[in-house]
Amino acid sequence: MAKKKLGLEDLGGFVFSTNDDFDESEYTDGESQNDLTPKDQQLEAHFSNKGRGGKTVTIIKGYEGSDEDLIALGKMLKKKCGVGGSTKDGEIIIQGDHREKVMKILKKEGYNVKRVGG
Repeated sequence: MAKKKLGLEDLGGFVFSTNDDFDESEYTDGESQNDLTPKDQQLEAHFSNKGRGGKTVTIIKGYEGSDEDLIALGKMLKKKCGVGGSTKDGEIIIQGDHREKVMKILKKEGYNVKRVGG
């Protein structure tokens, strides 16, 4: 059974205001997502075929940054490899076993990449 909402704190920090001069920055927690530079990133290149009907994929894990930057990086990798894929749950999934090529591309872009698994 769901917990009953008791007060404004339980609504997730919403601030309701009818003031036209309202400045939202006064009430934020300062949780700005500081993006790391590529050399500060510790990425892992995985190879997998589990749960995909026997199809092989290359998975890049460990990216820390905004979702927009992750999507842009995934798009660039898919384009350079000439294959499809997706970006979800903080991971970049590239169709096929392109681990060596992806690692070479990421190192050229300045990322620290580690090969994980066989």
